[in-house]
Amino acid sequence: MNRRSALSFGTAAAAMSLAGTASHSAAAARTSMRAGPYIERPDGTSLFFKDWGKGDPVVFVHSAGTNSDVWAYSMIHVVKRGFRCVAFDRRGHGRSSVPGGGYDYDTLADDLGSVIEAFDLQKATLVGHSMGCGEVVRYLTRHGSKRVARIALVAATLPFLLRTADNPHGIPKEYFQRMRAEWARDYPQWLAANAAPFFTPETSPAMIQWGLSLAHQTSLHAAIACNVAVTETDFREELKKIDVPTLIVHGNADKSCPLEMTGRSTAAMIPGSELKIYEGAPHGVLLTHVERLNEELMNFLRVHSV
Repeated sequence: MNRRSALSFGTAAAAMSLAGTASHSAAAARTSMRAGPYIERPDGTSLFFKDWGKGDPVVFVHSAGTNSDVWAYSMIHVVKRGFRCVAFDRRGHGRSSVPGGGYDYDTLADDLGSVIEAFDLQKATLVGHSMGCGEVVRYLTRHGSKRVARIALVAATLPFLLRTADNPHGIPKEYFQRMRAEWARDYPQWLAANAAPFFTPETSPAMIQWGLSLAHQTSLHAAIACNVAVTETDFREELKKIDVPTLIVHGNADKSCPLEMTGRSTAAMIPGSELKIYEGAPHGVLLTHVERLNEELMNFLRVHSV
């Protein structure tokens, strides 16, 4: 594996728990919404959100280093087919505020929970990309599946990326430390140099530049903190506890999260999950293979309708 391109762009831009957050009622979460497209969290963080259409809800959770706009091509497709689409910018990303902490998975899962509770979503489908997949899984293991009908994990960073004694095929911690040190010196240059593996050779230069523009809207502090979370959080035991229908989509040309280390391992750990492997698809499969992914999501929604 090319270590330079590994964990590139969306995933690489990835990696204080809030006491009592999980106990807040749905009513309290709803009243925390203020005028305008924001949800307020107990620590003062404002989360920018989108809420489109009517019908059964589909919640999209974006990768680290991007924002909810990265899901636009899927949200447009899904909402036109009679579903309600909800998405939000992770703290430190896009139009959400940039707090000094809270980039651990517990807090991020609680942020996702606040969105689900604010709109009182029921029978929701949670769709994550890259780091967003970890937030989806942590939401389920932390808050349960009462409000969730099914999940889809696209190019997931799961189950565990770091090399340890019991995970010998992971990536050495020193690699991630060197990469984050590069970010701290010149993050825009690193992004420009490592954007290509996120896409395919056929991707238009305009699309690549647009993707980079999303990364430039991410706080460097958030990008570094999220990368620590992504690379050092072990989800192996949590995946065994997932109790809802699960679709896993992964490209066999993913340089950021190689299929054997992530997608295939994740599928083996989640009971009854379905793995779809896209030939030649990179980490940015939600942009490079959007038509196929959209149809995959619609089939999944129809087959597992509740």
